[in-house]
Parts: sequence; structure tokens; C-alpha cells
Amino acid sequence: MKLDWPDCSNARDLGGTPTADGGAIRAGALIRSDSLGLLTPASVTALRDLGLALILDLRWPRECAADPSPFAGDPAYRNVPLLADPMGYDPPDDTYAPMLDHNAERIARAFRVIAAAPPGGVVVHCRGGRDRTGVLVALLLGLARVDPETIAEDFARTPATEAAAMRATLTHAGRRHGGVAAYLRDAGVPEEDLAAVRRLLR
Repeated sequence: MKLDWPDCSNARDLGGTPTADGGAIRAGALIRSDSLGLLTPASVTALRDLGLALILDLRWPRECAADPSPFAGDPAYRNVPLLADPMGYDPPDDTYAPMLDHNAERIARAFRVIAAAPPGGVVVHCRGGRDRTGVLVALLLGLARVDPETIAEDFARTPATEAAAMRATLTHAGRRHGGVAAYLRDAGVPEEDLAAVRRLLR
């Protein structure tokens, strides 16, 4: 699906991303972006016309207050902060492993919200569409059985990122937790929700 979001510098549809078992992410099922406050009025209208199931805003409440989402009053909009505020750790440059380890409960909540959404597309965004969005999207793609290298390469399409950081993050999830699905189960996402998210994406 072509995105006509001229003021968003980091918006893309993950549809067509291949999975390790020969499938692909469904077109329009998962869109990642930077802040939707950057959208033009025409783009806001076009996005509403898509009839999206969920617009998942991962920002802190204080960020939402400073840069309100144009969709804040819409039924599809949910604000689910992905990080504690303050974070409680210094994020390294070469991996998002601490984000996984310190925010499992918040990540699990985001997955449960996605699983509960009605059929349709999901937009995931934060402020820049890089760190928080990048990690949640990587976990979503991993759950849908996208190969880690493909996930890392897509992550690196975001400005000021490197594939190695996401590669290290997914390696950490595998070594410490047994993989993405096991990490999410340990975090508190029930099996039926994991299955629902896979159905949404595939």
C-alpha cells in the first residue's frame, strides 16, 4: 500500500515483508511511522478513510500533551507508553536489549491491545519512529516468523539506525528468553493473543 504521508519522514507499510516459512506480511496490516502530528490535514483524512483497526501511540503522556495526535479522539486510537518515565537505565547505542529487559510489562500490554483490536490495519508510532517503534515492530515481525536478518535490514531503513543494533537485540531475545514468542509469553502475553497477532499480520 502506498503511503501519501508527505510530512512523515519515517512511515512505511510492512506489507510484503517475507516470512521464513514462505509467506509474507499482509499489505496494510502493519504500518510504522514517526509522530502522526506531522501529517497534513489531507493525510489525516486519508488515513481515517482507511478504516484502521488501531492507531497505537507509544509515546509518554507528556509527549502526547506537547504534540497531540490528530487521532486522539478516534475510537481506533490508543496511547500505550512503551517505556517507563524515567526509563531507569542508560540506553546503549548498539542494542535495545535493556529496553526488552526493563519494559516487558509495557511491551506485553501493547501486544494485548493489538490482539484485542478488530480486524484491519494497525499503525504503530512514537515520536521519531525509531527506537520504541523499531523494537515493537521487530517483535511483531519476529512473532510473525520474519527472519531476524530481514527484520534488522528493515530497521536500518530508518534514518540514524544500524542493522547491527536490532540484530543484537533479537540475538539477546533468543539467548536470554528462547526467542521472541517465548519472551512475550514470559512477559505475560497469553497464547491466544499471540495467535491473534499472527492472524492480523499474516
